[in-house]
Amino acid sequence: MTIHVLNGANLGRLGTREPEVYGTTTYAQLVEVIEATARELGLDVRVRQTDDEGELLRWVHEATDAGDPVVINPGGWSHTSVVLHDALAAVTGPVVEVHISNIHRREEFRRHSYVSRVADGVIAGLGIHGYVLALQWMTLKGHS
Repeated sequence: MTIHVLNGANLGRLGTREPEVYGTTTYAQLVEVIEATARELGLDVRVRQTDDEGELLRWVHEATDAGDPVVINPGGWSHTSVVLHDALAAVTGPVVEVHISNIHRREEFRRHSYVSRVADGVIAGLGIHGYVLALQWMTLKGHS
């Protein structure tokens, strides 16, 4: 079983895009942290990022077809994408939504997430450590 760690729009710009909000960790460094955590926990992960919503949907369908868990940071699609909600609702493994910033302390339009309704858990505002916590939870719950 593989845990799909999926990252949406603009997350490839980590480290340079609004570092006061998202921190200075680059996307490459985030991938290193996720992969190191997975090795420590004995997990198989596949980490991906896209700025193309259709590609993200295809990856969600891939996880669904395989019965695999998903850790997802949809970025702005959290607040806008009903089709992402629908795709994640079909995932048979657990789904954890991760946000680097605390979306509930930000602009009003960021406080609603279509993804949260279909996620087993939501981690927001803990920086990149949220990904580590999501993977640890998968291990504790036996979803690895």
